Amino acid sequence: MVVTNAEEVVHPPRYSNYVIDGGVPLTGAVRLSGAKNAVTKMIVASLLSAEPTRLRNAPRHVGDVAITSAVVASLGTQMHWHDDSTVTIGTPEVTNCAIPLEFGRKNRLAILTAGPLLHRTGQAIIPFPGGDRIGPRPVNFHVEGLRQMGAQVELREGAYHFSVARLRGTTVVLPYPSVGATETLIIAATLAKGVTIIQNAAIEPEIMDLVKFLQKMGAIIEQRTDRKIVIEGVERLHGADHRILADRMEAVSLAVAAYVTHGNVKLLDANQDHLLTFLNTLYRIGLDFSVEDDGIRFGGGAWPPRSIAIETDVHPGFMTDWQQPFTVLLTQAQGMSVVHETLYEDRFGYTATLRQMGADIGLYSKCLGELPCRFREREFYHSAIVRGPTPLRGTTLDIPDIRAGCSYIVAALCASGVSTVYGIEHIERGYEQLDAKLKALGARIEKFSQAAPVPDDV
Repeated sequence: MVVTNAEEVVHPPRYSNYVIDGGVPLTGAVRLSGAKNAVTKMIVASLLSAEPTRLRNAPRHVGDVAITSAVVASLGTQMHWHDDSTVTIGTPEVTNCAIPLEFGRKNRLAILTAGPLLHRTGQAIIPFPGGDRIGPRPVNFHVEGLRQMGAQVELREGAYHFSVARLRGTTVVLPYPSVGATETLIIAATLAKGVTIIQNAAIEPEIMDLVKFLQKMGAIIEQRTDRKIVIEGVERLHGADHRILADRMEAVSLAVAAYVTHGNVKLLDANQDHLLTFLNTLYRIGLDFSVEDDGIRFGGGAWPPRSIAIETDVHPGFMTDWQQPFTVLLTQAQGMSVVHETLYEDRFGYTATLRQMGADIGLYSKCLGELPCRFREREFYHSAIVRGPTPLRGTTLDIPDIRAGCSYIVAALCASGVSTVYGIEHIERGYEQLDAKLKALGARIEKFSQAAPVPDDV
């Protein structure tokens, strides 16, 4: 399929739902999809060159990929899918420097296009961002970094208006190792004049995969010690061919589903390097896994698992996107566990639904941990105490965002009885054909769909 405009890549969402009959052990093997948090950034980064780029292991059937494709298509990009995991992307000419308002509301990726648009047209108009409802995630770090690189920025009519003759290298000290801001600045710095230094940068595996992709395009990027990334600007970039790393969020979600259903699942392409902290945490609570040449097998160990205290942190710490499914696992652990969320102030909203299913979870505004936390002495419920093991019961679930939604799916697979899960468009934004993969592992899950109008905010 050749994509030449937004209408071809944005498909109307549906009022769909899953019906899950829980309590069935998951067994077998499935292959992980490519990381959506990597492919979407690479689609944007392809705008830096007029030459075509090919991405392999790209998750075609993910909502955020469709949204990002729509964003770049509105700028003149053409995309051709050779199969469900290989896509060629080319933007020989940028035909528009303004991201349509409706695309900016759908996720936060539009801000990453500012750098490529400034390099190719000298201006960029980026709508104020949207995204999951997990607390405010402003783009001020992105904007301030671009301003330090010489961009003029005005705020009017619901959008950032950027302009510059050419971005220049500078030193940007991020107040916090923001993943999105690090990616925005890396992409922008590749063609800037001079050297850009990003201090206190995020170093997640998806960022390092983006760096590898940009290096293949001709960029000069080095990772130094103490979270420092140095980019030496070049005059031009060319096309590249790149295979995207496996999705570590999907890996953890499916691994937890294997444990809570007392199953045994092999995840093909699961990468031990990217999951070290998660794997160590499994050992700490008494669960087993086996690292094999082509993936990792999850299953076995003590049951119920032991309780634990965990704290989310930037990589290489315990990832905030692992917190939700792991909390479901802790509802089945023996004793009292503590979960301290240090990255987002509103990521425990999903626990109210888990309590309705029978979980014993209490929320607290105090920091129940040792890591430095931005929410200390603030009235955000960012710590949880989970007591277990507690049997979960099937119920009706309404998904509020991607990662909370995955915890609902995991809980429904663990629960006795039938659960009906609504709002699955959030799941399909971040997970590729999750229902099909679960069904291949033996889960009793069915999807039902009904057409619906396109909402303003997905």
